[in-house]
Amino acid sequence: MTSNKKIARIAGLLYLVVVLTGIFSLMYVPGKLIVWDNAATTFNNIVINQPLFRLGMVTYLVCYTFFLFLPLVLYKLLKPVNETFARLMVILAVVSVPVSFANSQNMFSVLSLISGESYLKVFSNDQLQSQVLLYLNHYDNGNLTISIFSGLWLFPFGYLVFKSKFLPKILGIFLMLGCFGYLINFLGHSLVPHYSKMGIAFYIQLPASLGEIGTCLWLLIMGAKNNKPSN
Repeated sequence: MTSNKKIARIAGLLYLVVVLTGIFSLMYVPGKLIVWDNAATTFNNIVINQPLFRLGMVTYLVCYTFFLFLPLVLYKLLKPVNETFARLMVILAVVSVPVSFANSQNMFSVLSLISGESYLKVFSNDQLQSQVLLYLNHYDNGNLTISIFSGLWLFPFGYLVFKSKFLPKILGIFLMLGCFGYLINFLGHSLVPHYSKMGIAFYIQLPASLGEIGTCLWLLIMGAKNNKPSN
């Protein structure tokens, strides 16, 4: 029978891949290449740094591939705590994966637009640049939709961590707060014009970051005790 400590460390390793590839593809690459109010600069940045853009696209897919397996391993670890919440955690996490893969088609469309193929000659440079930025906006909006599930799965996950007795309760609290942080930011971006420029989204999402990175490191380094927790 596989020990809790081994399962926990497998989960921690999967989580680490998700965290690192997520930071790279969702934060680093867009920060380097995309200027949201300047289509020409964004177009040129992607053309000049096409290997970086392609790497970001691949790591995005790697991120959500590993995220498909992460909740399944966590389920095996946390099922004894509360099977109903463990199943809910898996459902809310896994449902985001096909949405993410569908969203990645926007990046492939950007690659098509910068390819320089002869069929694109019917478009002017301005039109190509505008279409690139349009697809990047579609991609960003897709990630905003995905953030609903990125938040929702954290509540049952955080509850299970809090009740587990073999993981720190504070991490469970951060994870549950992180659920509401994601949802608040989703509503803010959806309902409030220029919400991203208000500078509060980072702080609202901070509990989720602390909870997820903290849980990842704890699972990877400390593992989990083999004794089953009481309900």
